[in-house]
Amino acid sequence: MSPGSLLLATRSPDKVREIRRILGPLAGLRLVDLDAAGVEVLREEDDVEVYDTFEENARAKALYFHRRTGFPTVADDSGLVVDALEGAPGVRSKRFAPDSDVLSGLERDRANNEHLLSLLGDLELSRRTARYVCVASLIDGGEESFFRGEAEGLILGLPRGRGGFGYDPLFYDRGLGLTFAEIEGEEKNRRSHRGKAFRKLRHHLLEEGE
Repeated sequence: MSPGSLLLATRSPDKVREIRRILGPLAGLRLVDLDAAGVEVLREEDDVEVYDTFEENARAKALYFHRRTGFPTVADDSGLVVDALEGAPGVRSKRFAPDSDVLSGLERDRANNEHLLSLLGDLELSRRTARYVCVASLIDGGEESFFRGEAEGLILGLPRGRGGFGYDPLFYDRGLGLTFAEIEGEEKNRRSHRGKAFRKLRHHLLEEGE
């Protein structure tokens, strides 16, 4: 990739912070979020991620913002895949709970978590296996690349921890004995689906810059 700017195509401040920490400094490359780039919020953005796979949604979002700005663009689609729910919520993780479209931020996270717990009911912990999935899509001119990361865990019956966002208070890392809402900064980025995907992206960017 030629020196310049890389657009982080997400409206989530939480994601922007995580991605910046994971990618770290990249010589000759400035990370720019949508607000800093002055990209106006349009209603049509809600209709971009309509596909059934993380790869398709990530590509659609990256391509959409690349076309609007002309910048090399990275976008990710991520979500929670629960085995007992046949893969749900999957690509619908952000809007899983009924009426979640009218909610935002912490209210939507709370509604999604409560809906997930209601569906799992009193299912025993050993059968509440799940994985977080993140796919990052990079659009740079005519070139497209994908980077996938996954993190395995269990869904607890009650939330734990004050950090993170989304389903983090319920997502239990068996290796550490902590939820993703209890894991701090660098350790979370080392183990998380987003950390794994964006470290692959960082490696790709560094190779391209050589």
